[in-house]
Amino acid sequence: MGLATAAKMLADSGLRFSSHCRGGFFTVAEGPERRASIDNNRSAIEETATLAAAGAPGSTAVLVLVAGGLPAGSRDLAGARERVRDAIGELAPEAAAAGVQLAIEPLHPMYASDRCVVSTLGQALDIAADFDGSVVGAAVDTFHIWWDPDVITQVERAGREGRIATYQVCDWSTPLASDVLLSRHYPGDGVIDFGPITRAVMASGYDRDIEVEIFNEEIWATDPAVAVQRTAAGFASAVSPHLG
Repeated sequence: MGLATAAKMLADSGLRFSSHCRGGFFTVAEGPERRASIDNNRSAIEETATLAAAGAPGSTAVLVLVAGGLPAGSRDLAGARERVRDAIGELAPEAAAAGVQLAIEPLHPMYASDRCVVSTLGQALDIAADFDGSVVGAAVDTFHIWWDPDVITQVERAGREGRIATYQVCDWSTPLASDVLLSRHYPGDGVIDFGPITRAVMASGYDRDIEVEIFNEEIWATDPAVAVQRTAAGFASAVSPHLG
């Protein structure tokens, strides 16, 4: 529908804008494909700024970055991560000028080959450390980081550094779907202990919206009213008691 129409619809709705998902996918070597990716991210920065301005008070201009996986034929994981750092370095001045915070999102290691070579919150923060926290932060997503033995230490680090750009919750349950991208569940319907992570996020002073981000075909097919009820109930039981 185009950015202008989307912004008007958002403004008319009275809803807040919490984040734009997603930018990123810039792990390929220099060349036309990488240039196209960088240009796409420039457009995403513009979209983020415009939509955040159109949203209700409390909206946040956050652009979530999913780094991208290993380029075809490559086994150079470290090199791919360095290209992520380089791309963010190219985009950070433009994000700062637009008032947009880039949020590096670590994804579970099962996605390292095809979607995201940044697998832990610590890795995301190490990349972000080269930049001002108001410009480059991290997305804290329970689905992707719950397994990490250092997760609380890294959430606390992110809080100290002022880099928690968004907090996203959903649950993990096995067996995973055949498409592992679509394996998220309502909070409380799986094995994640939301208490320690949520308390660590809130102790950092985080005061933005908490996003319930669920990719699941069965849930998408549910009547929207039922999905909203289930989301609210799951959040109330699994996350709300730890908000302080």
